[in-house]
Amino acid sequence: MHWIVLGGAFAIFWYLALQIVLPIGNQTAHEAGETLVAGAEPGAPTRPRLGLKLAVATGSAVVLWLILYGLVLLRVIEL
Repeated sequence: MHWIVLGGAFAIFWYLALQIVLPIGNQTAHEAGETLVAGAEPGAPTRPRLGLKLAVATGSAVVLWLILYGLVLLRVIEL
């Protein structure tokens, strides 16, 4: 069960990091000074940069998971 808990912890860390990173740096067409395309959602971001945000969320989750795993190895946290 030890690896299941650690895998679940990574999934939780990744999801929380993604939720924190997603709204950072988004601009609508109005905020960016661009014209709105007909039929487009006015609140949609012009350049969401999802690849970068997924990479940042994954990197953050890895760092948090390594800290958790280190605490488990040092027996600060018992699983």
